[in-house]
Amino acid sequence: MEDNSFPEPFASPSNDADPAESVNWLHSQVKRHHQRFASSIPLIASENLVSPLAAEMFATDLHNRYAEGLPGARYYEGNADYDPIEEHVESLAKRLFSAPFADVRPISGTSANISALFAIAQPGEVMMAPELAAGAHISTQRFGAAGLRGLNTMTYPSIPETMSVDTELAIEMIRRENPDVCYIGQSVYLFPSNVSEIVEAAREVDATIMYDAAHVLGLIAGGCFQDPLGDGVDLVCASTHKTFPGPQHGIILANEDRRLANDKMLHRAIRSAVFPGVHSNHHLHKVAALGVSLAEALEFQQDYAVQTIKNAKALAEGLWSRGMQVMASGHGFTESHTILVDVREFGGGADVSLRAESCGLVMNKNMLPGDTSAINPSGIRLGTPEMTRIGMKESQMDEVAEMIHLAAAGGMDAEVRERARNLKSEFNKVQYCWDNGRGAYDTPPFTQFT
Repeated sequence: MEDNSFPEPFASPSNDADPAESVNWLHSQVKRHHQRFASSIPLIASENLVSPLAAEMFATDLHNRYAEGLPGARYYEGNADYDPIEEHVESLAKRLFSAPFADVRPISGTSANISALFAIAQPGEVMMAPELAAGAHISTQRFGAAGLRGLNTMTYPSIPETMSVDTELAIEMIRRENPDVCYIGQSVYLFPSNVSEIVEAAREVDATIMYDAAHVLGLIAGGCFQDPLGDGVDLVCASTHKTFPGPQHGIILANEDRRLANDKMLHRAIRSAVFPGVHSNHHLHKVAALGVSLAEALEFQQDYAVQTIKNAKALAEGLWSRGMQVMASGHGFTESHTILVDVREFGGGADVSLRAESCGLVMNKNMLPGDTSAINPSGIRLGTPEMTRIGMKESQMDEVAEMIHLAAAGGMDAEVRERARNLKSEFNKVQYCWDNGRGAYDTPPFTQFT
C-alpha cells in the first residue's frame, strides 16, 4: 500500500495552464494538507483547532460585507443584522473575562497590539518590554510594531532559566527610567508574570500597562494562569486562536475607563485606534465565529485549560525522563501550555524541527537565552493546545515524548512516522465544544470541478 501520509507537494501548474487546472490543483493541495495533519502530531504552541460550529461562520455571507465604524454608526449600510452580532460578541467577551470593555474588531493579535500602541503611546515615548531572547514577541521590538510606531524600546532584565522577567530588577528599572508604557507578555510564556508588582511600579511613574495574552488567553479564560485585568493592567491584547481555540482573529480587553497621560480616555482611544487608525473592515465572519467560540468557552474552557497545562507538564516530564534538556527543570518546567527544549546535542532547533516533521511531529525551532540567531537557534518550542483539543491526555503525552526523543536522535524515521500516524488515528474529533459530527481534519467538501 502506498504511504501518502506525508506526501510531497504536487508540482505547481505552469504559468500558462488552463484556469480550471489551477482550481483542481488548489483543491488537491488543500486535501493533501488535511491528510498530512490528520496523520501528524501537532505540537505548535501557537496553533489550535477552531470548533466545527464556529467554522460554519466562515462560509456565511458575512464574509462578503463591510462594517467600518461601530454598531449604529457605520460608514456602510446593510449592517442592521450584523450590528447586534458584534454587540453580543463583545458582551460575551466581557462576561468571560470579567472585563469592563472589549473590542472584537482587531483581525489578529499583532494588529491588536498595533492598535493599542496607537491608542496609548506617541512617537518618541519609551516602552519597556521583555527581551526577545527571553520570549518576547517581535511586535515589541524596534523592528516590530513598537519601532514602527516610533517608540524607544527598552527591555526588562530577565531570568534565563525560566524565560521570565526579573521582577525586582524590572521594578528598579521602571522607577529609574520613567517609561510611558510598561508591556507585559511573551511569545514564549512558561510562567505567570508578577503583574501586580509591575503595575504598582508603573502607576508610580504614570505609565500605561499593557498585557499581551496572545498565548495564554485561553488559560486566563479558564482561570488557570493569572488575571491581568484583576491585577490592574489597563488593557489586554490577544489573538484568539492559541490556548483560546477560536478563529484567527484578535481582541482588546480593557479595565475601567481612565484618562491617560496623553489626556485621552482609554476606551475611546482604543476604539479610534482600531478604526480608522489601523483597520478598515474587520472580517465580520470571524467576529461571528469568535462569538461561537466565546459561548463555547463559557461552557467548556475551564476543563480544557486545566488539561492543557496537565498535558504540558506530562510532556515535559516525559522528555526530561529520557534525558532531554527541558528548560526550567528546577521550577516544574512550565505552568502554561508551552515547553522549551535545548536540543544542541541533537544538532540544534532547525535540524531537529525539520527531522521531526518528516516523522510526523510538527513543532518549531526557537531561540533560547544566549542565542543570537533565530535561523539556527538552540531550542525547539512545543505546545499542547491542539493535542488537548482532540482529546489527548497525560498517557498520550508520554508516548509523544518518546517519539520526539527518537525523532531528535534520528535513524528511526519510518518507525516514528508509523507510531505518530497510529496514535493520531485514535484522536480525530474536536473536543471541549459542541459537536456537529465533523472530524477535526475532514477533507473539505469541495465542488467537483472539471
